[in-house]
Amino acid sequence: MSDKKRSPLDIKNLSSETLGVRAGVRRTEFNEHSEAMFLTSSFCFDSAADAAHGFANAEKGFIYSRFTNPTVAMFQDRLAALEGGEACIATASGMSAIMTVAMAHLQAGDHVVCSRSVFGATIQLFSVILGKFGIETTYVDMSDLNAWQSAVKPNTKLFYLETPSNPLTEVGDIAAISKIANSANALCVVDNCFCTSALQKPLELGADVVIHSATKYLDGQGRVLGGAIVGREDFILGKVFPYVRTAGPTLSAFNAWVILKGLETLNLRLEKQSQSALELATWLEQHPAVERVYHPGLKSHPQYELAKRQQKMGGPILSFVLKGGKEAAWKVIDGTKLLSITANLGDTRTTITHPATTTHVRVSPEARAAAGITDSLVRIAVGLESVEDIQKDLSAGLGQ
Repeated sequence: MSDKKRSPLDIKNLSSETLGVRAGVRRTEFNEHSEAMFLTSSFCFDSAADAAHGFANAEKGFIYSRFTNPTVAMFQDRLAALEGGEACIATASGMSAIMTVAMAHLQAGDHVVCSRSVFGATIQLFSVILGKFGIETTYVDMSDLNAWQSAVKPNTKLFYLETPSNPLTEVGDIAAISKIANSANALCVVDNCFCTSALQKPLELGADVVIHSATKYLDGQGRVLGGAIVGREDFILGKVFPYVRTAGPTLSAFNAWVILKGLETLNLRLEKQSQSALELATWLEQHPAVERVYHPGLKSHPQYELAKRQQKMGGPILSFVLKGGKEAAWKVIDGTKLLSITANLGDTRTTITHPATTTHVRVSPEARAAAGITDSLVRIAVGLESVEDIQKDLSAGLGQ
C-alpha cells in the first residue's frame, strides 16, 4: 500500500454544482465516500491537557455536539462555499437562525429596520419577542429605497429583508439596500430561503449576512428542520458562535447529514422547479378566474428587471389572486387532489396554501393588508411533478 496521500481539494475555482457535491467533506480514517454521520453528544481526549486545550479553542475542534460536531461542520463548510461566505453556523431551524443573529448582534435600546414583506413569524419575533427586551423595529416597503433611508436612526443596528418575499415574491434591491445599511453602520441581513445560492448570491451583492431556513430548499424533500447563518468569519465566529455555544439553538447531526445530502441536488432542483413555476405562472396569468399572478419571471411583475439582474431565474414560488375572495381561494385549494395542502415549501412535491389564514394568521389584519396579503391570495411552491398534471389538478377549483 502506498503512503502517498492525495492533496486537499482546492474549492476556490469550482462551480456551484461541484461545490454542492464536493465542498466541506471531512473523511475519517476509514476513508468513506459518503459523508459520515457523527451521532454522539461528546468527544474524547487523550489527556487532561488535550481536553483543556480543546475547551479553550472550541471553534477549532470537536468537544461537545451542542456547538461542535463533524457532520454539522461539513454542512456549514459546504453552505459557506456555496454562498461565497467565510464561515457558517447551523441552527435548529430558520427562525432560530434569525433569533441567533438578533441576540448575537443586538442589545436593549437598538433599532431594526425590516422589510414589511417578511414571513409572519419573523414579524412576531421582531415586534413581540425582541420588543419585550427594548429592541424597536420599523417596517418599510421593501421596494422603496427612500423608506429604508428615512427609517434609519442613530441607534439603527440591523437591516433585515427576505427577497423574493413570502408570499408575493416581491424583490428587494440587495445592492442598494446594503449600501444604505453600510452608510448607517448597520448589519444587512438577507433571508435567501426562496432562491438559495443556486439562484442568488446576496453576499456578492453587498449583504453582510445570509440567513437560511434549511428546512426548505436546502433539504429539498420536506424531511427535517434546520437553519443556517453565513457571513464574514469575524462576525460568525466572533459573535454568532459564542451565542450558539452558550444558548444551544443547535442543529442535530442527523438533520445536518440529511440537509448535506440535499445540497448535492440543490442546483438541479431549483433550476427545474423555477422553469416549472414560470410555466405555471404564465398559464395562471391567462386564466379567466385569476385576477393577478406574482412571479419574478413574469414581465408583469413590478420588479421584473431587478429580478433579471439579481437572480439567475425567477424561482420556484408563485402566488395568485382569485376573483371571488376567500371562498374562491379555498375552492381552488380544496379542489386539488395531487397538490399537498401544507404551509411548508421547498419540497419535491408541490404545495399549496392560503397565507392569510396560515403563515400570516398571527399578523394583524392591518399589517396583512399593508403587505398585500388578501383573502383572495393563494401561494404555490412548485415541486418536481409534471406542470401539466399540476394544471389539471388546479383546474378542478378554477373551472375551465
